[in-house]
Amino acid sequence: MCTYSNVSRSWHAAVTKVVSGLFEPYKLRDVALRNRIAVSPMCQYSAVDGAPTDWHRVHLGSRAIGGAGLVIAEASAVEARGRISPGDAGIYRDEHIAAWTPIAHFIREAGAVAGIQLAHAGRKASVDLPWRGGAALTPEQGGWSPIVAPSALPFDVPYSTPHALAASELPELIASFALAAQRALAAGFQLIELHGAHGYLLHEFMSPISNQRSDAYGGSFDNRIRLTLDVIAAVRAVWPEHLPLLLRISATDWVDSGGWDIEQSIELARRVKPLGVDLIDVSSGGNVPKVKIPIGPGYQVPLAARIRREADIATGAVGMITEAHQAQAIIESGGADLVLLARELLRDPYWPYHAAKTLGVEIPVPEQYQRAW
Repeated sequence: MCTYSNVSRSWHAAVTKVVSGLFEPYKLRDVALRNRIAVSPMCQYSAVDGAPTDWHRVHLGSRAIGGAGLVIAEASAVEARGRISPGDAGIYRDEHIAAWTPIAHFIREAGAVAGIQLAHAGRKASVDLPWRGGAALTPEQGGWSPIVAPSALPFDVPYSTPHALAASELPELIASFALAAQRALAAGFQLIELHGAHGYLLHEFMSPISNQRSDAYGGSFDNRIRLTLDVIAAVRAVWPEHLPLLLRISATDWVDSGGWDIEQSIELARRVKPLGVDLIDVSSGGNVPKVKIPIGPGYQVPLAARIRREADIATGAVGMITEAHQAQAIIESGGADLVLLARELLRDPYWPYHAAKTLGVEIPVPEQYQRAW
């Protein structure tokens, strides 16, 4: 019978020499990553009442065995109404701890760092699974009402109109992130990423396109970022000092004017670093439908590079990073400190091994797999 401890011992049995760049170890606070490759959080839409299943255990575990340095579990809602779909993962109940624990344990035993993304979908919540069309769901169809947002503005025509959160409702919302962080710690996760990107709740508050409030959480830049700063402070208060905290942002809404942009992202990064954020995971878009995005290989890397350089904070680059030399160049040029792969790791869970071979680097292979290398 193969146990977690057997996997761990076999993984660490080999001692190798890493030369540079993509396969250099990287440290975030007291947590050491074996390389600069991270599994980006990817919703699987396969949870049951917020609880991850065997699918998640195999999906995330295989990427850990596949050689990534960091495996971040998908956007996990901090409250039930914060799920994107009924199939979304959550960490809003104490019962979810037991479901996440073996997953985090296996990731760690396979040699990767176990992370989880804490999220709230805001006005993009209560929709069907993407392979069923992703349309807004009524309560009779398994959805929920009301969905919530900074302002009563639907994301797009097929989406429901959200309830504009009152200022009096925000302390409970902020507390839900802190409670989720405590559950993540109890489940054995070593890293938290807060989801402030892709048009979900924190991003909705930051962008003037979706935030048309006139109170202390709307209007000025300082007011629009207030909820994000409050959430960071609440999570940092319960998350151990020696463990890292990441923030994913959309660095731009990709509109010509009136939206969230790179200059605001740089200033946000300057503000969150003293609060205990260790790395900005730089994505873009998601808050405005049908915008034109200049998609191409590494198209978001310049955004990560600017934030890294001008805010003096570590960054992660994501978006159409598919080739070993491309990823190596991002790290070695200072474009980012980590590369986060998503679709490429869906296609190839063992991409790190293949990238190492391409770059002429030797990395550990589990004893169970050595006959193939």
